[in-house]
Amino acid sequence: MFNPFNKNSELPVFLRKGRIGGFLTIVLAGQLTYSAFEAFKGSLMIPLTNALGIGIDQFGILMGWLGIAMFLYLPGGWVNNRFTIRSILIVWAAWRMVTALILFLVPHLSFSVMVAIAISWGAWDAIGWPAVVNGVSFMSQDANKQGRGLAMGLLESTRRAVEFTMNLIVVGLLAVFAEQANTVMTIMGVLYSLIIIPLIFCILKFVPKNATAKAEDPGDSDSIAALKGLIKVLLLPRVWLAGIAGLCVYWCYVNLIYSSAPYLSLVFHATDAQSGAFGIFNTGLVGIFAGVVSGLVADYLFKSSTRMMAFALALTAVGVGLVYLLPQGGSIWVAMGLLIVMAMGIFMGKAVILAPIAELHLPEEINGSAMAVGSFLVYASIFWANPMTAGIVETHRDNPHVGYEQIFLITLCVAVVGAVCALLLDRINARCQSLEQSEELVDAPADAPVTQ
Repeated sequence: MFNPFNKNSELPVFLRKGRIGGFLTIVLAGQLTYSAFEAFKGSLMIPLTNALGIGIDQFGILMGWLGIAMFLYLPGGWVNNRFTIRSILIVWAAWRMVTALILFLVPHLSFSVMVAIAISWGAWDAIGWPAVVNGVSFMSQDANKQGRGLAMGLLESTRRAVEFTMNLIVVGLLAVFAEQANTVMTIMGVLYSLIIIPLIFCILKFVPKNATAKAEDPGDSDSIAALKGLIKVLLLPRVWLAGIAGLCVYWCYVNLIYSSAPYLSLVFHATDAQSGAFGIFNTGLVGIFAGVVSGLVADYLFKSSTRMMAFALALTAVGVGLVYLLPQGGSIWVAMGLLIVMAMGIFMGKAVILAPIAELHLPEEINGSAMAVGSFLVYASIFWANPMTAGIVETHRDNPHVGYEQIFLITLCVAVVGAVCALLLDRINARCQSLEQSEELVDAPADAPVTQ
């Protein structure tokens, strides 16, 4: 087994020759497809909307239509059962590239066409994102099942690092060519779209084909077999437990976004520069670092991503619980320290948010639909967490401390529920593993040698 502190230990399978190329290609596919639009939504939202000739309210409408993916994750699970990871990633990336080029290159593009493009992106995201996490699981699978937590952690950290770097390049160019901001955004949008071309060639070269659902009965088609696989996944209680635990992680993450820079600004009256710098650190750099730490701890300390998620949610509960107890007018430095603890817990959990599903060791031909169902559950909180938390902040503008007390209390309860679900899932997994080992012993030949 690989030990990160032992130079003689063996690397995880996905970092070895023959697999590392496929692993990195899939990870980059999970980020580069978003790099020309969604990745700009934070620090580059205003330059992007100016370049596209739309308002922030219209940008919000486009982002809302991207959320249609939530309703399509379940049929997306059928597609992931029916087609290979490689073929899905190629078509998804190619469609993203073509439509992004239309968005940036067609002059005076009507907003209705932009909406149609956003809807198509949302539909394809429901298919493509489960293929990414299924691909990471596929490339990291090994006989001893080690390394999947680290693989999922590296997926999160690498995506955040790539987004941070690519956005930093754009910010630098905007600083140099401030008078040509629209031109800079258009050129970089086109370049970041065209980078998908070498990505597609890498997918063809490095990503192997995985198993897909095949009909067992002569009268069934492969499509029916894929549908049966999806139904089988939907009936698995452990998939739902893993999904609910992940939902709690993501709900906490949404609340963290409102509890970093805005919290310091509204409650402690920090300047825009101070709160903005802390927000970038707490929701950006901490996430890059936490992903790697989470993966290593999951695989080589806890031996389980499910236990890692339980620990991460418990750490989140401790951090947010202590912030909740802070008196009004308390120290901003103490608040910042506790928010960092909260962020560390959330990002450690977010790094392995779908890894517990990979730990269920489902058959390869239905693992894609399991990831799709998991994605549906995990990201469902988008529907209520954003409007609810934003509504609390707006309602208590006159006394933001009271509003944030409510937000922190909600986050605390969510973290505790998620930790309980993760612990329960871990106990069930242990029982299932024990039963499987007992069955293997019963089925073993009577004259088989006993190993110590």
